Order: sequence, then structure tokens, then C-alpha cells
Amino acid sequence: MNQGLGASFEPHEFWQAFSAPGSFEPEPVDGHLGFYPAELADGRQLCLPLRVLPGDGKSAVSSLILNQASFTVEDGLAAALVMLLRAMAPEIIIGVPTLGLPLASNVARRLGHTRMVPLGTSRKFWYRDDLSEPMKSITSPTAAKTLYIDPRMLPLLRGKRVAVVDDVISSGQSMGAVLRLLAKAEIEPVAIGCAMLQGRHWEEPLAAWRDRIVAPLRSPRFVLNEKERWLPEV
Repeated sequence: MNQGLGASFEPHEFWQAFSAPGSFEPEPVDGHLGFYPAELADGRQLCLPLRVLPGDGKSAVSSLILNQASFTVEDGLAAALVMLLRAMAPEIIIGVPTLGLPLASNVARRLGHTRMVPLGTSRKFWYRDDLSEPMKSITSPTAAKTLYIDPRMLPLLRGKRVAVVDDVISSGQSMGAVLRLLAKAEIEPVAIGCAMLQGRHWEEPLAAWRDRIVAPLRSPRFVLNEKERWLPEV
């Protein structure tokens, strides 16, 4: 299909359905316009809108906002992530706020777990400062938050095979904060799962964890070319 059709998509049309394998050209010679068709292992495609990053307007990422996705898409991504996580045999899932929480819950249910452990960014009065960590993300670069783990959840995690689940890993900043927080609680995950790995900027800050990170979708970062279209960043 013509890649230019993406220009007619309205934002709410994204993330609502998978397209059949081969519906869109994954690497158009002239570049992408409006969206990027990320592919699952079975070839199904999910059209993701291209969002221009702050700065000179010449860099962009493909966006996945899971709490705006249809249940069909969330279920499909959760099922695909579970297939990747099963080999690590996680006994309990930790969910990363905010967008990673629905995916973590979905994944935990599919693994047959009775619950998952959510991290939080809202401090409850029984939380401890020594179990907190500042956090930033690519989507909220100027809005620093503080990440907490509920000390009452620690008995569920200690001595268990723990997997951390988030929506997207991009710069690695958010996941780095999660891992530092868990280290304070003496917890080392056996796996890190997300719906999508975005670009490669995360690889250096999370280098020690690369062999434990899995995702059903991958997407490059993009740079604007002379034809006002988007090519994968080299």
C-alpha cells in the first residue's frame, strides 16, 4: 500500500488494530510519511504515528501510547511479550508507571500469576525515601518524577525471579531509574520486557542488561531527509 496514506490518519486511529503482514512497505526508499509500520514476529504490522522530538524538528520517533490502544492491540502485544518472557520463567512481574502498568497486569495474568507489583510515582505516607529514585523519560524530559516501591511489597519480591515490564524503552532513562531503585531494595530482575524498543539510544545506559531485555516490537529513531520524509537514524 502507498506509504503516503499515513498522512490521512487521525491520531485516534493509531494503535487500534493490527494490519496483515505486508500491508505497508517497512522500508520505503523515499522515507516514511506520517507513520511507521512496526512488525511483530508473525509479520503483523502496527502503524505507529511519527512524533517530532523537541529541538530542530529534524528528529522523530514512532509513538506507542498503550493506554490509548484498543484492548485487541494490548492483548496482542501482551501475548507476544509473554512468549518472550516464558524462557526466563518469571515468578512475579513488576509494572512501571504509568503506561507500563496495564501491560504488566495483562502479562502477569497470561503467565498465570495472581497479582503483579506496581511501582508508583505518588508518595504514600508509609513509603520510605531510601526506596525512591528520581526518574525522567523521553516523552516527559522536563517533568522529573520520583519513583517509589511500596516497602510492603518487598516480601513478594525477595528471593523470587522478577521481571520488570514497561511500555517502551527509548533513552533508557526510565528503566535505568527502575533498576537503581530495585538495587536499593536488593532486587535484581531476571528479565526486562517492554512492548517496543525504540531506537538504540538505550543500549549504552542499559548495556549490562541487554541480554535480559525482550520486546515484540522494535522501531528506529528517524531523521528528516531532503524530501521532508523520515529515514531511520544510522
